[in-house]
Amino acid sequence: MPLDRERIVAAAIALADEGGLEAVSLRKVAARLNAGPMRLYGYISTKQELFDLMVDEVHAEILPAEQPGDWREALRILAHRTRQAALRHVWLADLLGGRPTLGPNGMAVTEAKLAALDGSADIDTVLRAVETVSSYLTGAIRREIANLRAERVTGLSKREWQRASGPHLTKMLATGRFPALTKAVHDGTDVEAETSFATGLDWVLDAVAAKLTRPPA
Repeated sequence: MPLDRERIVAAAIALADEGGLEAVSLRKVAARLNAGPMRLYGYISTKQELFDLMVDEVHAEILPAEQPGDWREALRILAHRTRQAALRHVWLADLLGGRPTLGPNGMAVTEAKLAALDGSADIDTVLRAVETVSSYLTGAIRREIANLRAERVTGLSKREWQRASGPHLTKMLATGRFPALTKAVHDGTDVEAETSFATGLDWVLDAVAAKLTRPPA
């Protein structure tokens, strides 16, 4: 079967899904496709270009079929779809938050974010709002993926890690040096990652809404 960019990117994504970004190189992708490495250079110049194409391909999974009319619902759907894509492709967390994605799918996702807020405020307010939501997404997704990776590396689930760490934590809290942390540990409610993500997202969208509705000074 002849090579093309689509096959090369699909092979790279499959390798990354199996072993992370460190498992991706032009040589390994070529081996996956039963092709000589030099053949790939007719389609891909560098590994960074390959990463950019992989990110853009995953962005096709983020874009919903229809754009909701309500800006808040539109941004919420895009946020949850971004998280779901990152959970399918955990390596995506390592490539979020950098320079804007300039592939067609990445640009379409950015267009959907901006279009959701178009006309609701001046363009600079819209840009800051989109940046704020995106920053929350990047941080929340990276934290969740880091926890999932820790589970794989240690072989301990979150509950198992908490039980194993319990004696040390109890000893440290008993010193009285961490009263606020002690209160959080004893009285706080532990929630699942999806609930934490959704709650934080709602708070960020509340903040955006306040800026959109605030009368000019």
